[in-house]
Amino acid sequence: MKKVLINIDYTNDFVAPNGALTCGQPAQDIEKAITEITEEFIQNGDFVVFAIDKHNPNDALHPENKLFPPHNITGTAGRNLYGTLHDVYLQNKEKENVYWMDKTRYSAFAGTDLEIKLRERGITEIHLVGCATDICVFQTAVDTYNKGFQMVVHKEAVASFNPTGHQWALDQFKNTFGAKVL
Repeated sequence: MKKVLINIDYTNDFVAPNGALTCGQPAQDIEKAITEITEEFIQNGDFVVFAIDKHNPNDALHPENKLFPPHNITGTAGRNLYGTLHDVYLQNKEKENVYWMDKTRYSAFAGTDLEIKLRERGITEIHLVGCATDICVFQTAVDTYNKGFQMVVHKEAVASFNPTGHQWALDQFKNTFGAKVL
């Protein structure tokens, strides 16, 4: 079975204490796990996708204007990967199995070429890590399920703003989508 790891929005704006839309300590606490999982996938030659929010100032098409403060703005340090994951990416970004993709919606599939990239590689199993468990990770999980991929969510490598939403999403991954929650 071919697999992919999708790193979702583990950026300064979502993780750093002063991030524009930070998940705070819960996101900082998963740094070691998300980094180790990413390194393992890269070293094994598995496909690793960094699916990162990209917004322009005053982007009228994104709900941040109503729901969230501006975040992950093009050209800002807030869009950089957080902590040691940033270093892992920089050390490996030239490898054929490492792929950075911009996304403008919650799901990594919405308006992107992600499904094509995965089908071209014969990938059948998607592993999810990142922020926020109940928003972007969740929406990516919905599309993963609807597109017929097997799903694994690494609970030690996802975080949210809201503990209740985080647990709700973990339950949905397992009980509604049939995902393995490790």
